Amino acid sequence: MGKVKTVYICQECGYESPKWMGKCPGCGSWNTFIEEVKAEKLSKIQSAAYNKVQPLKIQDIEITKEIRYSTYLEELDRVLGGGIVKGSLVLVGGDPGIGKSTLLLQMANNVAKSGNIVLYVSGEESSKQIKLRAERLNVLSENLLVLPETNLSYIEETITNLKPDVVVIDSIQTVYRPELQSAPGSVSQVREATAVLMNIAKNLNIATFIVGHVTKEGSIAGPRVLEHMVDTVLYFEGERHNTYRVLRAVKNRFGSTNEIGVFEMKQFGLEEVKNPSEILLSGRPKDVPGSCVVCSMEGTRPILIEVQALTSQTSFGMPRRMTTGLDYNRVILLIAVLEKRVGMHIQTYDVYVNVAGGIKIDEPAIDLGVLCSIASSFKNLPIDNEVVIIGEVGLTGEVRGVNLIDKRILEAQKLGFKKCIIPKENMKGLDIIKGIQIVPVENIYEALEEVLGG
Repeated sequence: MGKVKTVYICQECGYESPKWMGKCPGCGSWNTFIEEVKAEKLSKIQSAAYNKVQPLKIQDIEITKEIRYSTYLEELDRVLGGGIVKGSLVLVGGDPGIGKSTLLLQMANNVAKSGNIVLYVSGEESSKQIKLRAERLNVLSENLLVLPETNLSYIEETITNLKPDVVVIDSIQTVYRPELQSAPGSVSQVREATAVLMNIAKNLNIATFIVGHVTKEGSIAGPRVLEHMVDTVLYFEGERHNTYRVLRAVKNRFGSTNEIGVFEMKQFGLEEVKNPSEILLSGRPKDVPGSCVVCSMEGTRPILIEVQALTSQTSFGMPRRMTTGLDYNRVILLIAVLEKRVGMHIQTYDVYVNVAGGIKIDEPAIDLGVLCSIASSFKNLPIDNEVVIIGEVGLTGEVRGVNLIDKRILEAQKLGFKKCIIPKENMKGLDIIKGIQIVPVENIYEALEEVLGG
């Protein structure tokens, strides 16, 4: 027998090293290297399981319409691209306690009610614990089967014999292959388990959902190859102390990655939020400086959100800047534009900017609204409650055009807003929309003149 070879693998990013290191060169994490047995071939799947195919001319390949299951959760269907695709492998990540298991159990119940067989494999909870949660969520479908198991070989055998329509693995970090020397949750075990589940999903045409733990930085734990192997990667976001949750796709081979789904966590599970704009604007203060409404596009859906800003005289030599739900560097850039182009002396003021509702936005179309809210707080002048501000701001103070302006204006009109400030560039080809005043602006001077009177 040959000598057993070992290698040290970072449990955060999967970086391999022949010797132990304190700091990982790949991700910069400390004390994450664990010794694992080096195996030439981790997978035990025989090559006979693969169908040998010949190369085809691209014009000779016939395509058929993808068969999808509806989850009967419109928000989840939207993020998935129209429903669950047969044979797809979906990775769901999120912070502990955010609601991943709750969402998948509700989804599994809905799919099972429609006549499909669903297998829910849990490596973190016993069958009694799942039953208690199922009763709270009113999950009672007879087509929903529960398997509390962590042994990958037994899970593989059960799926092959049962041939369900949908499989849920909760979570991938608890599943292990007995033949491997490393512990459950290690890079080798996670990679092997995902490879086996991927082959089962493709060969048997079974839609598979796997839950992945996240690191303290917010990315899915384990090797980066994990996200490359799956068809779809979903992140469940939100503050644990906030009732609203956002489901966002960062990779999707069967749909758009721009769509989001909004849910509200209640006593009896997650409920869909059909109109996020109305919910996010509820409780908005009136006639208060530093508050304004902006419109952001999440895929094909416009969402109205309140941006709040607070400026206060700093007590130290270095003013403080803090943002929640916005890109920090983008806000610093907008503050610099205000100082240089408008002449506001904000360098001696602390600036705090917050997006109400716990939503994160990275779209440049909200630049003008953020800038106006900072100026409003600095001058202590309120912005009209019936105004929506849309536009991207450049370094020279110009207001640039944004996409899908008509959908943004219609969303503002639907929620009762009377005025919409938009970039002048977007007036070209814009249809007349009755019931709302449209004010085009070319630069930030015109915008500030309109909302603050100069």
